[in-house]
Amino acid sequence: MSSDLSHFDQDGNAIMVDVSAKDSTERIAIAVGAVVMQPETVRLIQQGVMKKGDVLSVAQLAGIMGAKRTPDLIPLCHPLALTSVKVDLIINPDRNAVKITARCALNGQTGVEMEALTAVSVAALTVYDMCKAVDKGMQITEIRLIHKSGGKSGTYEST
Repeated sequence: MSSDLSHFDQDGNAIMVDVSAKDSTERIAIAVGAVVMQPETVRLIQQGVMKKGDVLSVAQLAGIMGAKRTPDLIPLCHPLALTSVKVDLIINPDRNAVKITARCALNGQTGVEMEALTAVSVAALTVYDMCKAVDKGMQITEIRLIHKSGGKSGTYEST
């Protein structure tokens, strides 16, 4: 098997990438996503009357927890000592959506992109779970990395 693949050794066995030779640097990743829904669902969230509780607060906490549990969910992902995880959920009534932004940071030897993406994904899934009784047609969409900094590859900004 080709040794060009970073998560496999020469015999084809799965491995976690060795980052021990990498320098520790401040690393930041920001990811975004959205949950698009019916106007009535947005109103119920804004009014705080969803039967399962405060949708935005619960989803925010779920996103933070998701970032912290990323190596338990994604095979071969390094367990990281995150120094900061921030998850913001904002209602966009013009679009009938909840916009989610997650920012993860640490000082370490590998990046935090997967943690930021996982935070957004888990927050979006939580919004869906808490609102599905009134709107099964919600769409989780546009999950993507918009910023990454630190490490040898430098800074990435989406266009």
